[in-house]
Amino acid sequence: MRDATHAPALHRRSFLKYSGALGAAAAISSTLSACSSGPESTNETGGGGEGADRLMTASAFAMASNHHIYEGLLDTDPISREPYAALATAVPADLQATNWKFTLREGAKWHDGQPVTADDVVFTYERVLDPKTTTLAKNFFASWLKEVKKVDEKSVELVLKFPFPDGAQRLTLAKIMPKHVFSKAGALDEATTGKAVGSGPYRQAAHHPKSNTTFEAFADYNGPRKAAFKKMNWLTIVDAAPRVAKISGSSAGAQISDNIPYANISQLEKGGLKVEGGAGMNHIFLLFNTAHKPFDDVRVRQALHYAIDKEKMIQAALRGHGKPASSYLNEGNPTYRKAKAVYDYDPDKAEALLKEAGVSGLTVTLMAVNVSWIVDCLPTIKASWDAIGVKTTLEPQETAALFTKLDQKKDFQVVAAASNPNQFGLDADLIMHYNYGPGNTWMRYARWENNSVAKDLFKRMDQATQEPDAEKKKSMTQEYIDIVAENAVIYPVVHNELITAWDSKDLSGIRPQPYPGINVLQAKWV
Repeated sequence: MRDATHAPALHRRSFLKYSGALGAAAAISSTLSACSSGPESTNETGGGGEGADRLMTASAFAMASNHHIYEGLLDTDPISREPYAALATAVPADLQATNWKFTLREGAKWHDGQPVTADDVVFTYERVLDPKTTTLAKNFFASWLKEVKKVDEKSVELVLKFPFPDGAQRLTLAKIMPKHVFSKAGALDEATTGKAVGSGPYRQAAHHPKSNTTFEAFADYNGPRKAAFKKMNWLTIVDAAPRVAKISGSSAGAQISDNIPYANISQLEKGGLKVEGGAGMNHIFLLFNTAHKPFDDVRVRQALHYAIDKEKMIQAALRGHGKPASSYLNEGNPTYRKAKAVYDYDPDKAEALLKEAGVSGLTVTLMAVNVSWIVDCLPTIKASWDAIGVKTTLEPQETAALFTKLDQKKDFQVVAAASNPNQFGLDADLIMHYNYGPGNTWMRYARWENNSVAKDLFKRMDQATQEPDAEKKKSMTQEYIDIVAENAVIYPVVHNELITAWDSKDLSGIRPQPYPGINVLQAKWV
């Protein structure tokens, strides 16, 4: 089989730094191979002998690997996102209730042979909800989940602050960890560097962050989605050309790859591969430093969005595989509604807004991640801004380096990067809280959370979260998304498809994801 490739969604210097559900970036080598791109330079390794399937992946596969190594009480289908019983025996019958009781699967074991217990569940959720820890998962749980209590050795109870049916889908983000392993001093730090002990269908056999991670089927797994491959090897190849080469031709070294460059789709199809895209929340966004004048002025931020020739970007950089953003949400999202402020290409309006703001002779340094398709989009942004008199300098750089600067609170003007909250789920409440909210990582980057408009926005978001009526909640969410669109502090330019390629002569059951990564829990050999 061939390798799979993909581009990172959120910067992957360490997803685990932000997650309460710890796992590891992974690679597959056994009978399955895949390749992926990543934010750091990495060397492709591994392989397996004749008939071995190989898989290459990037560090953005951290979450993808978690889904193969770990389990939540509930997990979700990678495409429909419908929840199903994983470590738990059933989905709660009444999702409107404020108490959800779960019984753990009989015979569930950790990869070291120890039994899974209620103590492990409580341990995991205590970390997720711990106010002293900075975790992305906490943003997804703390607003609606009060506590998790042990009922007996094999059952737990989740106590909700108010009815929140969408929480069932989010339980997949809290991958249950073994307390006897990760409660030890320093063990959580080891998890962020690759240590993985789960209860899922695959166990991690080896982890080499800059090259590959290997998986083996876990013989004692007795859950709903069993391993189809004896071994997997996920490899990381940053540059597009060697990734495409790895999955191409008669001597291809991998069976599946995500993040296929648009320019290579036809070539791979002619070579006999199945190549399909997934349209979702993936997007290039602009992040403004609102503490750096003149980007504190909403008119300047709006002007720079209006100035971008999005159709040119879609055709030149994305080969037609994208749509201009007409809301923060993509058009396929269940809560989507066209925003009141839509930044259609309008250079005249952009110039008028800059003049109204009293801004002339503006020079902008646009920092950007060096993800290949983002780099392809940058010339259109520069040409568009230069055309309205904004002298633009492009500074693409390693993803890790860029976000380290943001973490260190270094000054900047504008950042262009890729994001896809769909990796966490489809519900709009989750998606919007990913970028917006008090104490949120992205709000700290933007220096906007203390703004009066931001404070009002956060209040509206909280009210929508707690609204029990589904239609009213949808309307409230759409209304606050209008505020997000109007202020354009962190806002998408275009939403684009992500492309996956695989050898359908070897693999069946592959469904291309509209977010980075692959999921082979329902795949099998042809």
